[in-house]
Amino acid sequence: MILKVNNVSKHFQGVKAVNGTSFHVEEKEIVGVIGPNGAGKTTLFNLISGSLPVTSGTIEFKGETITNQKAYILCKKGIGRTYQVVKPFGTISVLENVMVGAFNKHNSRDQAAKISKEILKQVGLYEKRDQIGNSLTLADKKRLEVAKALATQPALLLLDEVMAGLNPSEVKEILPLILQLRDEGITIVIIEHLMEVVMTICDRIVVVHHGEKIAEGTPKEIANHPEVIKAYLGDEVSYA
Repeated sequence: MILKVNNVSKHFQGVKAVNGTSFHVEEKEIVGVIGPNGAGKTTLFNLISGSLPVTSGTIEFKGETITNQKAYILCKKGIGRTYQVVKPFGTISVLENVMVGAFNKHNSRDQAAKISKEILKQVGLYEKRDQIGNSLTLADKKRLEVAKALATQPALLLLDEVMAGLNPSEVKEILPLILQLRDEGITIVIIEHLMEVVMTICDRIVVVHHGEKIAEGTPKEIANHPEVIKAYLGDEVSYA
């Protein structure tokens, strides 16, 4: 087991953004986290990655309790993430954007550049390595976001809606990359609204609603779960 979230809550002045959520992730799994808008998915990522402190509960990574450790410490320990709203370093090159992540583990500029170039080849951005970050299309900015996270050399990668805003052909291009990363040994937890994507690539799915986990299981189990259907479609639904 690489990640264990145990009864974790995050309250904002009485608002229960995450409320008593528990789940675990095994090594080399792809686990999806789904739920309606405002369900607490990104807040959950913020707690795991150290961007926000938890109100209560514990988080374990590789058997070590990491609750409320700083984000930069968790990054060095092997937790990488992307962000729902892409924000490249707009005035430096694509290569330099990725090198920022590589400096997490490497002090040498030459070594950081070498690693970053290999990652850019992997995500399909090598030919655009000298372009300025802000000049990229949305699809390429999404790829750059993944590349920046990969440059930190994560064991656990949290992907927050990396396919949001992409057209169907762009989505089909990025899916093999995610599967390749898993095949290379990276464990992935992904927040995604595209159900076709989640059902295709995920080993298991965790469903959250109003800050609470309402279901967990295989894609087939989740697709037929009454509470999941209710969360997405409302109470007036026949389950026949």
